[in-house]
Amino acid sequence: MAFHITLIFAFFIALGLGYSLNRFFLNRPLKFLVKKANKSAVRWSSQSKPIFGGITFFSIFFLGFIAYMLIIDNSILTNPKYIALFITVTLSFFMGLADDIINTPPSFKFIIQVLNAIIFISLDVYIVISPFPVLNYIITGLWVVGIMNSINMLDNMDSITNLTSLSIIGGVLFSLILTNGEADFMTFLLAVLAGSMISFLHYNWNPAKMYMGDNGSQFLGTILAYIGIVYFWNAIPLEEVSFGFNSKQVVIVIFAFIVPLTDTTTVTINRLMRGQSPFVGGRDHTTHHLSYAGLSDRGVALTLFIINSICISIAFYVIYNTPNWNSTWFWSLISLAFIIFASLYSLTKITKAK
Repeated sequence: MAFHITLIFAFFIALGLGYSLNRFFLNRPLKFLVKKANKSAVRWSSQSKPIFGGITFFSIFFLGFIAYMLIIDNSILTNPKYIALFITVTLSFFMGLADDIINTPPSFKFIIQVLNAIIFISLDVYIVISPFPVLNYIITGLWVVGIMNSINMLDNMDSITNLTSLSIIGGVLFSLILTNGEADFMTFLLAVLAGSMISFLHYNWNPAKMYMGDNGSQFLGTILAYIGIVYFWNAIPLEEVSFGFNSKQVVIVIFAFIVPLTDTTTVTINRLMRGQSPFVGGRDHTTHHLSYAGLSDRGVALTLFIINSICISIAFYVIYNTPNWNSTWFWSLISLAFIIFASLYSLTKITKAK
């Protein structure tokens, strides 16, 4: 009970601090505003707005980490998984900030993303999907690089990335609270992150007053890569194997990350079919086509938030309530995931840019 009170207190402190920091940044003279260096990129909205969201996220994350260590339990410094999270999040934030300010080359991003994967693996944070360590390491590397880029690509309209990430972080937080989570530190940290992200919504809700920038999307991408490994990929024991691989594990991850995975897959397929690079900016995301179909920008954000929140619930249902996993469960859920993907993908073929 005492820890739950601490969680509530930490959440509201982060909520108030996030609101205050963002307001402070917005009220500074224009010459101090951090804005995108690459203003020529194809974007949905103007790039002239400040990109302080990620700075607030990282500041509150850092303060939350230090506060827990100094006030509650300093033994987190002996846990290699938490050290891996702190190092990779810090690298990702500054990598994204550098890209925002000086428009770094894509190779710089890729190097940091690969380095993050190496740090995770070195400090015992990796996906366990097979009895072969090398295969686990390769899949972990692909996951870290993939999800960081996916979250970055999803940040193309007001509130989309923030709300989608919040659905995942909030789902894990709720699950940890209900099950008395194995790591009090992560419960505390996710409560702090949720508070900072909700406070950011006030400034990022359409029409946005500020963006999170690459410093924010790379920060969140790293957090979500870690969460994906620990709470979804490795949520069940490896022994639950069927069809030659852990099908239950795959279904859990697909549903937990349905929106970013669908958007990235859709954009990649369509751009490759047009002979374009998947990594250039454009107004051809599933988010944009929902807008072309008639939804407002706010409506798009809420629709994708609801879809991902429902799918997060399904992922946790699979984790906790399907002991007799079989082919019927697998194909039924895969079919549902495909229907969601096909529905969003088909919009990109039916609707046209306005």
